[in-house]
Amino acid sequence: MPVSPCGDGCLTVGAPTVSPPRRALRVIAACAVLLFAFATLPVLVVLRGGARNTLLGLVFRGVLRAFGVRLVVHGGRGFADAEPGRGALVVSNHISWLDIVAVNAVRPMRALAKREIADWPVLGGLVARGGSIFLDRARLSTLPATMAELATALRGGALVNVTPEGTTWCGLATGRFAPAAFQAAIDGGVPVRPIALRYRLADGRETTQPAFIGADSLIDSVRRVIRLHGLVLQMYICPEIAPGRAMDRRELAALAQAAIAGAWGLNLRTTPHSARSSTNMLSPRGH
Repeated sequence: MPVSPCGDGCLTVGAPTVSPPRRALRVIAACAVLLFAFATLPVLVVLRGGARNTLLGLVFRGVLRAFGVRLVVHGGRGFADAEPGRGALVVSNHISWLDIVAVNAVRPMRALAKREIADWPVLGGLVARGGSIFLDRARLSTLPATMAELATALRGGALVNVTPEGTTWCGLATGRFAPAAFQAAIDGGVPVRPIALRYRLADGRETTQPAFIGADSLIDSVRRVIRLHGLVLQMYICPEIAPGRAMDRRELAALAQAAIAGAWGLNLRTTPHSARSSTNMLSPRGH
């Protein structure tokens, strides 16, 4: 069971907040989106291909808007519109429940998720209906079968999002990428697409307020997001790591982790193709 040292002491302070009426409006907007999502769950069973992705993307983008989160995407031109049928293991660092929302807002895809997520209200249903592969972390004897299922999905042309740290970190530090899921990419003969995520405020300061860490409940993290003013989620879509580039799963995991760490430096110098303003990010302070 991966363990993160992040907790309450990692939460940044001094972030601007919205007024109580604005918070109430966000709650109402989020409930409206979730009700819409709940109503569309039966439709997702029969929809396929582009129509299904369009509906899922609409829901996930609606969640971001309801909570006042601005998503800025760097790199990966064409990734969102790529033709289906070409499998890839999409790996990202893991900070918040918003990570899942953001990745699917750009490109709806399957996920390797902990079994507990299936029990989350509405979002769990969306993740499950999106074809997620669930990992029971309390029964690691099931890991080989789960990785075989993942490899089969990748070989069949699916995009599958994995958070190889295995748990959430605050964002100012990251954990080691576990190599197990990378074996599925090797067995499936598919590329790995690293995605780097960071959270900052509109004035450029990094914030850990959206993190889902320590003794947090999901509600604790959601409440902090509701209060925040000017939250920006920055996503850097790194170049693919082609099949055969790594000798084994550990080397492949290290390559993906290095790509994500390097992307944070590249973001300082790269103009995002989807941003309305230039990037102004501060260096992480670490623990």
